[in-house]
Amino acid sequence: MIEKKLLKNLDWVFLLAVIAILIMSALVLASASSSVVPDDPYYYARKHLLYIATGLGLMFFAAGFNYVQLARMQRFLYVLNLLFLGAVLVPGVGKVSNGAQSWIGIGSFTLQPSEFAKVFLIITFAQFLVSRQGRLNTFKDLIPCFLYVAGPLVLIFAQPDLGTSLVFIAIMFGMMLVAGANPKILALLFFGGIFLIVAVLWLHFHLKVPIPLEDYQIMRLVVFLDPYADGKNGLGAGYNIIQSLVAVGSGGFWGKGLFKGTQGQYNFLPYHHTDFIFSIIGEELGFVGGMLLLILYFILLYRALRIAMQAKDLYGVLLVTGVVSMLTFHILENIGMAIGMMPITGIPLPLFSYGGSNMWANLLALGIILSVNLRRQVIPF
Repeated sequence: MIEKKLLKNLDWVFLLAVIAILIMSALVLASASSSVVPDDPYYYARKHLLYIATGLGLMFFAAGFNYVQLARMQRFLYVLNLLFLGAVLVPGVGKVSNGAQSWIGIGSFTLQPSEFAKVFLIITFAQFLVSRQGRLNTFKDLIPCFLYVAGPLVLIFAQPDLGTSLVFIAIMFGMMLVAGANPKILALLFFGGIFLIVAVLWLHFHLKVPIPLEDYQIMRLVVFLDPYADGKNGLGAGYNIIQSLVAVGSGGFWGKGLFKGTQGQYNFLPYHHTDFIFSIIGEELGFVGGMLLLILYFILLYRALRIAMQAKDLYGVLLVTGVVSMLTFHILENIGMAIGMMPITGIPLPLFSYGGSNMWANLLALGIILSVNLRRQVIPF
């Protein structure tokens, strides 16, 4: 429970931005998923509302929990994170979906541990960085940080889940930068990593140098550069991007209206209620709808950063920074993927794409931000 005296600190703008995004997502998801199960048009919409309701419960529970106590649970949560991610790889326990063994199934109920792993990483890595405060100046100082993140990251990559692996890296860099790591070293590592990826891909395509990725994953990384050069004249790996661009482009300024799009309603665009939900926003709500969502995301992230600046300790600052880094990467990658500017990674749009694990993990993370916000100062009786 949240103490009444703490509500004086509540950032209502932040909370209202969350609620507004969720309301918008419920409306768009109802339209986007109406053709997925023709005999039950609102099947996914009802489940989405259930995920939102239970997720809000998680958010308020996290908000009522004193975030300072999380620091004392660092080791336990880190080991628990490794156990959950490792369980996914156990035959008979983990379930395969879209080429990745990322799910744990219990009867008809399925859970994606990698979604919660991001939140666990933020909680545990924040305390790890606090313990190394003032010792992040050289590359040697940063090695323990890389090794700390490498544990869960390797297990994620083994699924294989390239998209979530990239989210882990974004969280790590964002939190290390705010924790005081040498920005020159981080910039060198960031741009050096991009150069290395480009070089490896060039060697693979021109000199047949093998890469420890499946062929479909490699194609997803590069096909956005030219969707028609997928070896099948746009009917292979480039098909999703092409249909997504058609959807976004056809929406124009005002959009065609909810339930009136063609790419989603007639199932031309695959995964239009999950990975490519923004394409439906572009088609049915147009430029105006897309901009409205971006404004809401901007308000959410801006207020979160404001909460970070008002936090009473470095641990609180790093918790909020980690969540902001995670959400920002998700938003940029998902929307960039929908408009053909980023590789296809299967990363969902926060608070919008259909999926229980992602919705619960995101709202849990936002609840942690609210916990930091509510406890930014001691409120006298």
